[in-house]
Amino acid sequence: MTKKVLIGFVVVFVLTFALDYVVNNFILMPDYQATAQLWRAPEEMKISLIVICQLFFAFFFTLIFSKGYEGKGPVEGVRYGLYVALMVVVPAAYMSYATMPLPYSLSLKWFLTGTVQSMIYGLALALVFGKKSDPQK
Repeated sequence: MTKKVLIGFVVVFVLTFALDYVVNNFILMPDYQATAQLWRAPEEMKISLIVICQLFFAFFFTLIFSKGYEGKGPVEGVRYGLYVALMVVVPAAYMSYATMPLPYSLSLKWFLTGTVQSMIYGLALALVFGKKSDPQK
């Protein structure tokens, strides 16, 4: 594992942890409270499992980025984040809506916030990895 992959992994994990906290505890909390019958009580939540899942996500998000990294700058990272969101976030949000008695507005908010988060993670990775210099020059 290269130094940039390791740094990127840590950056994405910290961002994931922080943004998930903000999104779930502030932005989406009214939606969760309105559908409280669907969720575990806070004291029953498996926080350690959530952290493990965030670590897993951050590592593979970073690893996959590193394999296709072209060094084209921040736009490359934002695009990567959008692609990941379209592959993972959108199906998860809407499959949850299809299979659980969730209000559509919650699934839409999961889709929107998750897409923005993923694009932020991609941007952060592009900044960590930096632009590649042109070997022709």
